[in-house]
Amino acid sequence: MYQSFIGLEVHIHLLTKTKVFCGCRSAFGDEPNTNVCPVCMGYPGVLPSLNIESMRMGCMVAQALNCTIPEKTWFERKQYFYPDMPKNYQISQFASPLGQNGFVELAGRTGDREIKKQVRIKECHLEEDAGKMIHTGAVSLLDYNRAGVSLLEIVTEPDMETGEEAELFIQQLRRTVRYLGVCDGNMEEGSLRADANVSINLPGRGLGRKVEIKNLNSSRFVRLALNYEIKRQGEYLDAGKAVVQETRLWNENRDQTETMRQKENAQDYRYFPEPDIPVFLPDADFLRSVDQALVELPLDRARRYQRDFGLSPEQADSLCEEKEGADYFEEALNLAVKQGMEGREAAARIANWILQDIRHILNREGIPLRGIGGFKLSPPRLASLALLAGRISVKIAKQVLEAVFTEDKDPETIVRERGWEILSDPAKIAEAVGAVKTAEGETLAEARAAQAGGNGKRRSTLAAYLVGKVLEKTGGRADPKIAGAQIAALIDSP
Repeated sequence: MYQSFIGLEVHIHLLTKTKVFCGCRSAFGDEPNTNVCPVCMGYPGVLPSLNIESMRMGCMVAQALNCTIPEKTWFERKQYFYPDMPKNYQISQFASPLGQNGFVELAGRTGDREIKKQVRIKECHLEEDAGKMIHTGAVSLLDYNRAGVSLLEIVTEPDMETGEEAELFIQQLRRTVRYLGVCDGNMEEGSLRADANVSINLPGRGLGRKVEIKNLNSSRFVRLALNYEIKRQGEYLDAGKAVVQETRLWNENRDQTETMRQKENAQDYRYFPEPDIPVFLPDADFLRSVDQALVELPLDRARRYQRDFGLSPEQADSLCEEKEGADYFEEALNLAVKQGMEGREAAARIANWILQDIRHILNREGIPLRGIGGFKLSPPRLASLALLAGRISVKIAKQVLEAVFTEDKDPETIVRERGWEILSDPAKIAEAVGAVKTAEGETLAEARAAQAGGNGKRRSTLAAYLVGKVLEKTGGRADPKIAGAQIAALIDSP
């Protein structure tokens, strides 16, 4: 039995309009090699200039991860040759990164296992990204549009032990940066990607020999690759072999890690201070702008929903999946409460609408949760639908929701135009009960016999059937309580 140690290096593209050290456009999907200039292409004699928005966004993430922002921070040149790094060095941070010594609380469930632990953040440092290589047969193509894009690297301590914990960390971090508005988190586009470091050893012996798994572009691959690598290293040690320190890749077609190259050490990079970019000294105005840009983070928000509104952990977590969805929920909730609805009742009702019927429509229509702000069922309309409870049946409410989507009308208008309010006049419901009595004489007789014979379960089943027939006669509008009482009286009568 071995102890596992997992640390992650997560790279996120910051949503700045221009690159980190030049004025080139920063955008995904543009024509190759169109967003380039002498600075990001590393021409001799050019001078890089720090994009202050990159620094501000990086510090926002550092604050959200409980890191300390140092009194001064600077950049170094990291020396190495890659074909997609035109300067043959990368401007990065090493000695004084912009965020240091933070932590995050992991909280969630994977399968039947509850995960709750603290993961230390070693640092967050800002750097420029490399370009992109496209391999087609025997030819390799280079697109330098990505070279110089603002890249924030978040480095954890080796505090995780399973692929599931690492997957949860990636998912929580992705939510966090999307909430902050600093990264779109699209792993399939490479705007959030992870390298994983993993070692195993006998319990109590500390870290083993580290293996890095490079360029994991989905949280699922993070989990699969790490669990595979832990198993592979365990088999090596069981066989008396030594684990080789190296960099490996995840082959998703074979579901296995494969050797890429021997792992470099820090000294191989020959860091030295970047001479063309001054030391950055964050002043009070800069730090204030960072604080003002922060928002309530998804984990904190989910916990508040549980505490204040009585929602289940699953409901709260699902509502907080996207900031836009949580904002939509709260706006509708606040409007319903302002109009006299009790808070917890309103929260439960609106949460159920969003997580069931509304999400079903969004999925059906191909509308992402982030696009819920343009949904025809706006927060005021959702609040109105919640307030209609008691005046319309559950079945009618679902029809109202569909009508709002197809006709783009307010729920109150739809209910009024179609006469869908609950029928609570006992006399009119009695007319429907009389019609059911005539049409369902045999069922009524069976229900009476069941009652006389003491078969309460059969009697209840038949009574529910008869109530359903009354609702059917009234187009689903009859008050079920009144209809139920009248059917009960009918069965009880001789």
